Amino acid sequence: MFTMNQTKVSEFLLLGFGNLHNLNIIFFILFLTLYIFTVIGNVLIITLVSTNVHLQSPMYYFLCHLSCSDIVLSTTIVPNMLCALLLGGKTMSYVGCISQLYFYSGTIITECYLLSVMSYDRFLAICNPLRYSSIMDCKLRIGLSLWTWLLGLTLNLNGVLPVANFNFCHDNIIDHFYCEVSPLQKLSCSDTSLLVMKAFLFSLPLFIVPCGFIIVTYVYIFLTIMKIPSTSGKQKTFSTCSSHLIVVGTFYGTLIAKYMIPSTEHSLLINKIVSLLHTVFTPLFNPIIYSFRNQDIKMALKKNF
Repeated sequence: MFTMNQTKVSEFLLLGFGNLHNLNIIFFILFLTLYIFTVIGNVLIITLVSTNVHLQSPMYYFLCHLSCSDIVLSTTIVPNMLCALLLGGKTMSYVGCISQLYFYSGTIITECYLLSVMSYDRFLAICNPLRYSSIMDCKLRIGLSLWTWLLGLTLNLNGVLPVANFNFCHDNIIDHFYCEVSPLQKLSCSDTSLLVMKAFLFSLPLFIVPCGFIIVTYVYIFLTIMKIPSTSGKQKTFSTCSSHLIVVGTFYGTLIAKYMIPSTEHSLLINKIVSLLHTVFTPLFNPIIYSFRNQDIKMALKKNF
């Protein structure tokens, strides 16, 4: 067998939802439909923002990057999952498995920082409206968006590289629909506890810092909104950030639920369900929220179609 990093395993077998053989075709059609709508919805957001003059504000510029990350996240996970459903399992090479882990974790980190950048944008627009245009200029927004992608695609190496150095000796069956650290750690025949602990301690601030930043900015936003004298003014101002709040709640809610579930056999199905919510439904949920709750997006849709 082809070896890499001193491993005797050159490929892995993703079981997907192996215990639901009778429903695989139904789930295949369902998830294929969801994936198609996810790509169409996010591409539609990108197209509308790129082609409409009224959607050239920083908020929609960052929304385009969020849609791009959602497309990358779905495309990294869903096609392989569809193959596993259709064939009753999906063989993935060692390099392919590590690559999937890299792009998955990188996109998650990128979205964490993108959501924090979008909250900063809302903070400036609501709490400092007179200086908003001068602060959030073209140079700053491009710099912030580039940094979110750069941080996502480099900081995740701290977690991916230790996994890439695991030694896999015998078993290569992963009871999941994508490559993840936990099942790979279980398959490894080397002592991985120290490497995983280092990766965990390093990656924890990557999620806590953006989440904490979002909470702080929205505390200031709510305090500013409460100072607005009219009820209609409060509602109008709050509506400009309500969509972002829902997206943040959905993203971090599924992310926290996923990694707080203990890694035991009886929780495997629950882990798969939460992973589905995180990798399949959330990327579809984001464009729906911004389409139905944002008047500017609605107007752009009516104008184009």
